Amino acid sequence: MTLIDTRPGVVATLGELARRHSLELDTDEISSRLGPPLAHLLAPYVEAHRMDEVIDSFREVYAEHAIAPTLAFDGAHEALAAVRGHGGRSVVVTGKFAPNATLHLQALGFDVDHLSGELWGAGKGEVLREQGAAVYVGDHVHDVEGARAAGALSVSVLTGPCTAEELRAAGTDVVLPDLAAFPAWLDEHVLDRRLAALEADLRARGSVLVAFSGGADSAFLLAAAVRALGPDRVAAGTAYSDSLPHAERSPARDFAESLGVRVLTPTTHEMEREGYRANAGDRCYFCKAELLDVLSPLADRLGLAHVATGTNADDAIAGFRPGIRAAHERGAITPLRDAGLTKEQIRAASRRWRLPTWDKPAAACLSSRVAYGIEVSPFRLARVERAEAGAREALAAAGLAVRDLRVRDLGERASLEIDRDLVTAAVATPAVLDAVRSAGFPEAVLDPAGFRSGSMNERLPEPERYR
Repeated sequence: MTLIDTRPGVVATLGELARRHSLELDTDEISSRLGPPLAHLLAPYVEAHRMDEVIDSFREVYAEHAIAPTLAFDGAHEALAAVRGHGGRSVVVTGKFAPNATLHLQALGFDVDHLSGELWGAGKGEVLREQGAAVYVGDHVHDVEGARAAGALSVSVLTGPCTAEELRAAGTDVVLPDLAAFPAWLDEHVLDRRLAALEADLRARGSVLVAFSGGADSAFLLAAAVRALGPDRVAAGTAYSDSLPHAERSPARDFAESLGVRVLTPTTHEMEREGYRANAGDRCYFCKAELLDVLSPLADRLGLAHVATGTNADDAIAGFRPGIRAAHERGAITPLRDAGLTKEQIRAASRRWRLPTWDKPAAACLSSRVAYGIEVSPFRLARVERAEAGAREALAAAGLAVRDLRVRDLGERASLEIDRDLVTAAVATPAVLDAVRSAGFPEAVLDPAGFRSGSMNERLPEPERYR
């Protein structure tokens, strides 16, 4: 990856080199051609029999004269952070003398995973292959050669001596104006690759019944399945029970029908499962078990090969997801997770596809509002649903546009969580908590920390959170 502008430092070092060895060096001309090995750059100015001596001297004085004047290109640190943010590794493969390149990395605080020096052109390919590089960023036509030799995608930035036309003629895949443009490009590139993986996975499945709650994840999965397989080989299964808010049902059906798929609305009976009602830390296990035990026979009867859930890559690394275990035990597939798609990427792709759910707030089931250890019942779920609807209406009447809102049932006391930036205004609006009390809660308080997904897990003993 091209990270630094070495021209000021090289000019300073060449000046010292010329003084020590009585050389006539055109430092501006040499610094305008940086990229090739030093011997190539000095060839017009240094006799062949003196070249090794001069190069050794250049390396010796480089640390004193070149490190301090060398600056990072704009966006260099952000580019490395973007790679790390996507779970990638950063590899620097350079023509520079490796010890001096290491000094640059240390001086500028670059966090990289591997450095190889004194490599040029196609010679970079072997190291890039060994390091598993999928993308190589450079600013010279010979960097394009290195990417091609490694079978990596060549991304070129216009921070070096080569023009966009020269880089394209050399076969680069992408030209960016500078490294500042790299993070946005990388986001799109990674998303494209993961969407392609998702499509390939779904095509290979043949047919699917999507466990469709109406939320952003399952809506995106349903749309992706229709794109990959066509509506005739896809169905949406939305389970109706006390834990699904009535306000979610019609929008979910409308969305699925807009895609042309069959919509199934079987009734699930998780309330009949003792483990669900008991509402210990593993409640979601029993809920998901009930869902899959209902949907799987439906898929079989319809001749659909798989039941797919909207589990995403973020869910897979979350500390407490017993429902994922229940679904896995029952053979459900997780195409979004398998493709590596995060919640943020699902929203970005949904927006790209113009799905109305792209910015839909998270909407966990009503049972997630009941504190662990308090028995789940239809009465409690209905009370929570009324309280949330009332609080939303009161906030809207006060001119407060809320996005995320939860009423947590703590027994006979309700804790209202709303967007953090609205908490102060809501405190000054008594009608908000009055609406929660009117729904049937004797007491109601506003959580000063604001909304956060999974806040009930904070109340679990530490070992329970990771079961």
